[in-house]
Amino acid sequence: MNVQTSNAKSPDGITAYSVGKGVPLNSAEQLEAALRHIGATRYHSLHPFHALLHGGKLNKGQVQAWALNRYFYQSTIPIKDAVVISRFRDRATRLEWRHRIEDHDGDLGAEGGIERWLKLTEGLGLDNAYVESTEGILPATRFAVEAYVHFVRDKSPLEAIASSLTELFAPNLHEERISGMLAHYNFVNPDIMSYFSRRLQQAPRDAGFALDYVKAHAQTPAEREAVCNALIFKTNVLWVQLDALYHAYVDGHIPPGAFVPKES
Repeated sequence: MNVQTSNAKSPDGITAYSVGKGVPLNSAEQLEAALRHIGATRYHSLHPFHALLHGGKLNKGQVQAWALNRYFYQSTIPIKDAVVISRFRDRATRLEWRHRIEDHDGDLGAEGGIERWLKLTEGLGLDNAYVESTEGILPATRFAVEAYVHFVRDKSPLEAIASSLTELFAPNLHEERISGMLAHYNFVNPDIMSYFSRRLQQAPRDAGFALDYVKAHAQTPAEREAVCNALIFKTNVLWVQLDALYHAYVDGHIPPGAFVPKES
């Protein structure tokens, strides 16, 4: 993957880069521009399933299916982050990354993101034991999420950190999700949406560290290309989960063994 400059400027004045056109990335600024271009063109906020979800076009059963499947991703994030930590001899990096596990798993007496997600699924009428068992998730959900764990285990530590950079683009999506779902679904309330409101503070902090890290440590065009490819991989992990949800619960092709909504 290489990039090509364009005449367009991002809001901070950095020249925009288009992926796949054969021009190497020669600076940290060009790397950041390429990463932001990837987010603008590949982040799963663009998926049609999100337009349905945030626009009130899904029924309760379809929203349940989304929350159920997304739980597997959310509950795997601290496992993924533990693998990332294991890749680093540098203590400072491990310390910085460790709070991500606490953000999701929680701590003694402190609620974490997984508990907040279970508050969402319970508020939508799903049984916690069933959700936590993950037995009703789509095969593509499981394959995609497990591929993410394998990626951070098998690729370079630099690429492992770079794969988290979808967090750069998450806050806008969370804001759209909170406002859209509260406006359109009478079975949604602010309390069960607390996962997203909390991530409005957590995601920018995490993304800022990861962006600074890859800009400082990707020092050659080849390393910067690897960083971009890691982000592309992660956008694909998120995108394919929505593809599977759309195919199963919008088009109606639910695979054997997967959750079948009672409410439509």
